Amino acid sequence: MTRPIALTCGEPAGIGPEIAVRAWAALADAVPMLWIGDPRHLPADAIYRVIETPEEAAEISPDALPVLAHRFASNATPGQPDPANAQGVIDVIARAVKLVQDGFAAAICTAPLHKKALKDGADFAYPGHTEYLAALAGCEDVVMMLASDQLRVVPATIHIPLHRVSAALTPALLRRTIEITHDGLRDQFGIAAPRIAVSGLNPHAGEGGAMGREEIDWIAPLIAQMATEGYDLRGPLPADTMFHAAARATYDAAIAMYHDQALIPIKTLDFDRGVNVTLGLPFVRTSPDHGTAFDIAGQGIANPSSMVEAIRLAHRMANR
Repeated sequence: MTRPIALTCGEPAGIGPEIAVRAWAALADAVPMLWIGDPRHLPADAIYRVIETPEEAAEISPDALPVLAHRFASNATPGQPDPANAQGVIDVIARAVKLVQDGFAAAICTAPLHKKALKDGADFAYPGHTEYLAALAGCEDVVMMLASDQLRVVPATIHIPLHRVSAALTPALLRRTIEITHDGLRDQFGIAAPRIAVSGLNPHAGEGGAMGREEIDWIAPLIAQMATEGYDLRGPLPADTMFHAAARATYDAAIAMYHDQALIPIKTLDFDRGVNVTLGLPFVRTSPDHGTAFDIAGQGIANPSSMVEAIRLAHRMANR
């Protein structure tokens, strides 16, 4: 059996359904896939076929988007999230995880969520996809990587306020982030000896303690210790000088200390084709690196490039 990539519907009032259809059209002959969601939420001109089992997807995928139907509480109005559909969105993610865990899907590619709608409609307890997938998989430690042809970057802390970063960032957390990133680059990206750059927390990486001591007190010693354990690391580096072209050529992935320190450079370099990858799961998961885009949902103008790249990357990673 050729296992498909399982696409989750995401927030049905956002651009998820339309970019799934356009991504299928771009990749129909190259990557077998199936979409899990309510067919009522797909664009009116979508070419799709409802399937009963995931085994049917590979044969149908070249001619129509295979759909595993998942009934939602209500229809969807583009740009207007309905809390009544929140539980359906959550259940689709769990269904996709079950498919990949049971061997019926090769990987998962998730469409964007709207976290407020999930909280309002289903009291969703997780900050986002990454944390929920970790809970479904029974994993304590996962990391979020943003990847494109120009840069791979991992934030050590993710969805927390900036004023909480210094307390959340510990030697244990940074060590585990480096370990998971290293293993993901080796096992899922096929890089035999990963080179990892680590940013500082403070401006100019602390500038010798003048702008903060975390680099001196524990970040640099941790990097030095892990280097003796066989990790190819460099840092702590000033975040404002580690993302230009010459610097990027010296490493395979960068670890940043907080969300915006990581996401600003990749979204500046490759806004339309960045892919969100969750490392540390027992299966492959990717996602387009953008949100629900309610302001343009349903207009047929959403750029599917990031979804296309997310499906392509999931396919490559799963084949490894």
